[in-house]
Amino acid sequence: MTLLEAKVDRLVDVKSNALHLRLAETEEEVAAAQALRYRVFYEEMSAKATAEMAAAKRDFDAFDKHCDHMVVFDRARGAGPEAIIGTYRVMRREAAKRCGRFYTAGEYDIANLLAYPGEAMELGRSCIEADHRSGGTMQLLWRGIAEYVLAHDVGLMFGCASLPGVEPEALALPLSYLYHHHLAPPALRARALPERRVAMNVIPVGDISPRRALHMLPPLIKGYLRLGGFVGEGAVVDHDFGTTDVCVVVKTEWVTDRYLRHYTREAPATDEDAT
Repeated sequence: MTLLEAKVDRLVDVKSNALHLRLAETEEEVAAAQALRYRVFYEEMSAKATAEMAAAKRDFDAFDKHCDHMVVFDRARGAGPEAIIGTYRVMRREAAKRCGRFYTAGEYDIANLLAYPGEAMELGRSCIEADHRSGGTMQLLWRGIAEYVLAHDVGLMFGCASLPGVEPEALALPLSYLYHHHLAPPALRARALPERRVAMNVIPVGDISPRRALHMLPPLIKGYLRLGGFVGEGAVVDHDFGTTDVCVVVKTEWVTDRYLRHYTREAPATDEDAT
């Protein structure tokens, strides 16, 4: 057993059956998370890899070295990096200062979010291996985020969340639904950069079927909404990833008692609140 394996006082440490979530502790574990991202984003979905990424079979950028990487291990696969089946990337203010900016700032004016007092963190690069995309795996990731939030006294979470496809007109229903029903209050409203902004207010509120709109939203975005999340103004088409993005904002004090109960170490991970 290595010293890292022997550690018991981890900042984030959540177990459920064969799954174990914690922060990546070695370069090899970060590389395994990047390899998982590559398989999901570039091989399974429609993201466009650079030549360097394709050669390495990993998704990486300049932000990675400044971030914390949550990783989920399937202990039935082993105890090393090869067992990683889920990941989430998080970046706090101090790390963003070292890097120069938050990733989200490449798509949105986040001045309102940066002005928020206290600790803020960005969420991104979430993915799960295809054969582990159950409610329980996503619940485990959210429980890990909750532990991270509590450990760092984070008051605000935000990040770019994606809808599949680069044709906003095909996404008019879910984008309009988000605009009319989940637009962030002005003080916390990120705005798409003018040169990248795609209108979300396309369909009048009276012509929207919330049921149909919710059915079109990816599970991750619905998960943010269940946590009390809001979206910024304007969508952004990301041709490199083959997605249309919205900026999601969650004040941690808005998280309901129900979710706090589920996303803490004492509560078991179940499929009850699966996104």
